[in-house]
Amino acid sequence: MANLLKIKHISNDWHSSNDQSVSVGIYDNLQLNRQLQGVNRKSGRAISHNLSADLIKGKVGEVTRIVGKKGFVAYVYGLGPKGNLTPETLRISAAAVTKSCIADKIDSVTFLLPIEAKENIMSQAASEGMVLGSYQFNEFKSKKDDLFELRHASIVGGNKKAVERGAIIGNSVCFARDLENRPGNIATPSHLADNAIEIGNSSDVKVTVFDRDKFTKMGMGALAGVASGTDEPPKFIILEYFNGPKKQKPKVLVGKGLTFDSGGISIKPAAKMDEMKYDMCGSGVVLGVMKAVSIIKPKSNIVGIVPSTENMSGDKAYRPGDILTAYNGKTIEVLNTDAEGRLILADALSYACKHYDPEYILDFATLTGAVVVALGHIASGIMGTDPSLISAIKNSSDTTGEKVWEFPLWDEYLDQVKSKIADVKNLGAPGQAGTIAGGAFLKAFVDDSIPWCHFDIAGSAWGDKKLAYQNPGTASGEVIRLVLDLIEAK
Repeated sequence: MANLLKIKHISNDWHSSNDQSVSVGIYDNLQLNRQLQGVNRKSGRAISHNLSADLIKGKVGEVTRIVGKKGFVAYVYGLGPKGNLTPETLRISAAAVTKSCIADKIDSVTFLLPIEAKENIMSQAASEGMVLGSYQFNEFKSKKDDLFELRHASIVGGNKKAVERGAIIGNSVCFARDLENRPGNIATPSHLADNAIEIGNSSDVKVTVFDRDKFTKMGMGALAGVASGTDEPPKFIILEYFNGPKKQKPKVLVGKGLTFDSGGISIKPAAKMDEMKYDMCGSGVVLGVMKAVSIIKPKSNIVGIVPSTENMSGDKAYRPGDILTAYNGKTIEVLNTDAEGRLILADALSYACKHYDPEYILDFATLTGAVVVALGHIASGIMGTDPSLISAIKNSSDTTGEKVWEFPLWDEYLDQVKSKIADVKNLGAPGQAGTIAGGAFLKAFVDDSIPWCHFDIAGSAWGDKKLAYQNPGTASGEVIRLVLDLIEAK
């Protein structure tokens, strides 16, 4: 993991910092407030000179490096229009500053929170941004001497506990990014299980792992079917955190852990098949959330479930036309072995319903290419059964800046996944509403009495990101922050 691990909090006097640089925000009206005046004096009026030269615009995401007298280094970050300051503005700004430091080989920075940023969520967002912006995936680089990392960062102003919480959350997202970025020969189901066990060993999280024999005997025919084509040992991973009232129903999180997806017998085209290492990003969400939960220790009951396997085309692989029986007894007609994620989730959702009587269930999966067509790499698609849960998710989305868009689950779509020879089929109508069909299939494995929401993160989990706290072409760790906000909000 190459990212900041901690953020130091400084109450008010940035002069007490020993960091190599300082960063200060400016609105697009380009007025020098008290903070800016102080940094301007320290720089020998270098900020004023840059303003006179029209080199500073104050746009969100903009960072201007200032080199003043005696080598003093300052970064002026843009805040956009005055009066429109949001947590997302600070998250982007803080990340942009850390990326600038790394590019300039500056190993430490003090970030001045704007005077107006008094809410705790502002402090948390800035801290998250600094950690996320510092992230680099360098694990497999052989020449470590060529790499440069940000070593230390401080935040001046705001709330100390919120700064610490932001760093914990940021590091948990980076933990998930590492899992998601690792290739399929490293990030195997056993690797995911080992990381879950490590979370448990250092916390109050109880971890249970079922192997192929165990979950097959238990009746998880869908997971067993998908796993039948690989010699790599599949796993069914359960993480239990109970720190709320005994009578409180647990919140259950289910993440697709498909560590490599060849498509199985319905093999994928060779182009971009390498990206199928990212098909386990749903499990990254669950493990990232549980990592944060193990440290933050909310007064809640939370369960994480990860069904994990490869989808390969070995001589024992399941076939198009096969009938599989899921954990809840429902039968599934397999029309395409490349629609495998919903199959392994079917067993996990059924297990959650039977064993936990959940307050709600959230599942996360890089499920369909169709969601990328609909939403690009900007937002995650969501659909579910409970309007109040969906509303709470949207509220958390607004807080964290992780965009979601709701798709309908009308009866007409549910009819499209009904099979003529089994209970359901793993494809909907040809060429239509592929994302919704995936959600409609999953709904068949969730009890009607349990609030549930499905997150299709195929577009948001990796790809070409434009935000400063995300790295283009690598895993984003998307929706982890949203889920953590939801857990404590609802």
